Amino acid sequence: MAGAVETIKNALLQRFGEQVEVPQDLSGRDELARIASRRVHRRFLARDVPPELLRLLCACALSAPSKSDLQQGDILIVRENDRRGRIADLLPSMPWVREAPVFLVFLANGRRVSQFAAMRGKPFPNDHLDLFFNATVDAAIVLATFLRAAEAVGLGCCPISVIRDHARAVSELLALPQKVVPVAGMCVGWPAEQGRLTPRLSMTTTVHDEYFDEGDLADEIDAYDRRRAAVCPYRNQRDPARFGQAEFYGWSEDKARQYSVPQRGDFGAFVRARGFHLD
Repeated sequence: MAGAVETIKNALLQRFGEQVEVPQDLSGRDELARIASRRVHRRFLARDVPPELLRLLCACALSAPSKSDLQQGDILIVRENDRRGRIADLLPSMPWVREAPVFLVFLANGRRVSQFAAMRGKPFPNDHLDLFFNATVDAAIVLATFLRAAEAVGLGCCPISVIRDHARAVSELLALPQKVVPVAGMCVGWPAEQGRLTPRLSMTTTVHDEYFDEGDLADEIDAYDRRRAAVCPYRNQRDPARFGQAEFYGWSEDKARQYSVPQRGDFGAFVRARGFHLD
């Protein structure tokens, strides 16, 4: 299966800007090739995703590991056009939310564990930050596993974290009860194009051996900015009225501008209002 090995090597070279060794006799090469070659998809065919296929993928996603087997990650499927359109109305800069045939919302469910504790007549002294953290991590693992399963059958996916900008409106629209909050959405559909393989920060930056070491972060970030700009440059600069036009506009400049203004400063208050205690 030399083809799979070369696919992995080429994808990781594009992704990280470095050669990653892949043993020729490694098992699971086809699956690794799919993971390494993952592309973001934001354009979808006008073709339905059969409910039975979606249910199968949800079952695979919910087979993922779960903290202490508490199973606190839920999936909410939004197929109905009006409801999906109302979510899309909240996100006008993301037309793919409206165009995708299915929109999923991955939920952190901290409600169920206290419910079955009450059913069994047991105290529940764990209503603090760890409850929210565990449920959120469970939801994130379920999301990642769903993405892997969906892409294995040829579907395209685009996670949408920005629904947390509208967490209250989304929660009301989807009738989410107390202690259940949206972690992220996901557009799901049959891809209308190949999609883009997005370069990532170097593994020197993000993989640490034995102890945390930032190394020469400034040089690593600059190199990444230029490597990424060579294959997927930004079409527009963010907030030029405030920051001007940069001669070179890379990833770090864009993210620094993005996070120069408050982001979801009210999310903690929202989570507390939904019944989570974050102490």
